[in-house]
Amino acid sequence: MFTKQVSIFLENKKGRLAVVTRLLMEGGINIRALSLADMTDFGVLRLIVTDRPRCLQLLKEKEFVVQETDVIAVEIEDRPGGLHRILDVLEREGINIEYMYAFVEKSPRSAVVVFKIDGAERAVEALARSGIRLLPDDVLQAM
Repeated sequence: MFTKQVSIFLENKKGRLAVVTRLLMEGGINIRALSLADMTDFGVLRLIVTDRPRCLQLLKEKEFVVQETDVIAVEIEDRPGGLHRILDVLEREGINIEYMYAFVEKSPRSAVVVFKIDGAERAVEALARSGIRLLPDDVLQAM
């Protein structure tokens, strides 16, 4: 079970991030999770949003370079060892994590970690066999 994130390539210039957030605000789109990785000349803003099709449309209209990326969103227990349980399953299966980021769910007992993984289908199967809850788009958007 996969979810989609929006990846936006931004010039590393003052105010570019604010342009994106303004577009989303004006479009009524809520950001559920984000990750920003910067390099010398550009950065990659990764978002989970409440209305991905509209988000993509708005950004493309303003000529941002954007793409949808398959990721896996996993609910973890918000306690010591919660993340390790997930990583242990992936390690035992020999699955490599390209990147990850997290956000706290409205429930005080759980958090959500978003993974970009090589071998994502194997990862989904291994996590499901281990009783780990994977979250689809509609659940993430409603959080």
